[in-house]
Amino acid sequence: RRRSRRFPLVPREGLKAAARARLRAHDVAGTFSALPLPKAAVLLPLLVRRGRLCLLLTVRSLQLRRSPGEVCFPGGKSEAADKDEIDTALREAKEEVGLPPEEVEVVCRLVPGIDKMNNLVTPVVGFIEDTFQATPNPDEVSDVFVVPLEYFIEPLNYMTLPYKTSSGHQSRMHCFMYDDNEHKTSFKIWGLTAHFAVLLALVIFGRRPTFEVDYDLDNLISSAVQNFMSLYASVKEEKKSNL
Repeated sequence: RRRSRRFPLVPREGLKAAARARLRAHDVAGTFSALPLPKAAVLLPLLVRRGRLCLLLTVRSLQLRRSPGEVCFPGGKSEAADKDEIDTALREAKEEVGLPPEEVEVVCRLVPGIDKMNNLVTPVVGFIEDTFQATPNPDEVSDVFVVPLEYFIEPLNYMTLPYKTSSGHQSRMHCFMYDDNEHKTSFKIWGLTAHFAVLLALVIFGRRPTFEVDYDLDNLISSAVQNFMSLYASVKEEKKSNL
């Protein structure tokens, strides 16, 4: 399928500048950092390739105990030496794919999510160069690939899965199948990874996706915060009832 005419080719710096401005307007900084949940962070690495904004994603090693073989962003749990979520995301990206922290232009932090282990996961968005050559750490990452960001609002192969958290919170889970010509393979992108990719695409493109989302698109940031806070409230309730 040809590229959509709604995504005209824009010079690299113009593309980055427009994305940067929209991302900064949606930056939550450290708003949620003090919540009493274990902390984790992921890096959403944006790059410009052939006049398009793209996202770099990884495939978890099959040797890992948790979610082996699943698609995710570079990231992991916070460590005591990390100053904040940005530190965590950059450190993990260096460990997992050999991305030097000084080669990431960090732009913002978006509204966090809560994973199935009840970690507070903060998405940190940053630009990297298209020339970056990943060197995956085989203990953690089995593959690295790139997806055009527009795929997360205009996918060719998408389904939605009804989702209920362990605390009973109802929502929908996005699930994308992406055919990668370079790797001659199909990648399944779902769960929290898909959730962050969709949020990022909505922030940057500012237009309706071809599928349903749980946001008020006219008030994206406040509805994202509202969704997160109701998820957090249900996790807190669950913790209380387990005491």
